Amino acid sequence: MKARSERSTTSASAERQLKGFIDKFEPRHQTLIRAARKAMRRRLPAAFELAYDNYNFFVLGYGPTARPSDCIVSLAAGASGLNLFFLQGARLADPKKVLLGAGNRTRFVRLPSADYLARPEIEALLSAAIAQARTPFSARAPGSLIIRSVSARQRPRRLTTLETEGRQEGKR
Repeated sequence: MKARSERSTTSASAERQLKGFIDKFEPRHQTLIRAARKAMRRRLPAAFELAYDNYNFFVLGYGPTARPSDCIVSLAAGASGLNLFFLQGARLADPKKVLLGAGNRTRFVRLPSADYLARPEIEALLSAAIAQARTPFSARAPGSLIIRSVSARQRPRRLTTLETEGRQEGKR
C-alpha cells in the first residue's frame, strides 16, 4: 500500500494528527518524544517541523524551509527509543566523539532524556549544524508543523513482551 502524503491545512489539525502519531508509543517514550520536541522548538523557533510517520520510524525533521532536503536535524523515534540525527553530521567537528554512525552524511546521538539536548557537546553540534545550513533560518518568522507523509503499514511502536524481557535479561 502506498504512503499517504499531505500538507495539513491548519495548525490545530496538524497538532491533532501529530498527537495521534506520538500516542502509538509506550507512555515513557511518549513523554520523551514530547519533551525533546519542546526542546527542539525552543532551540529552533523559526524552523519548519516536518513530520513523517513512516514504516520504520516516526520522524520530526527541522529545517529553515518546508523542503525536506533543507532539514539539518531530525528526531527519529522507534519502539526502542529516540535518536537525534544530524543530516550532515559527517561534516561536523565532533571533538567529544558523541556522534554515532559511519555513513557518508548522517550521524546521530541516542537521547535517553530530553535534558541530553542541553549538554554543551550537543549544543555545539546543533550550533555547527545551523551554521552549515545551506539556507539560513529566518530571524523573525515562526516555524510551522507540516505533516509530510504517513505510511499505511508501520512497524509496532511499542516493544513486545518478549523484547522487553530480553532487554531486562541483557541488563543483568
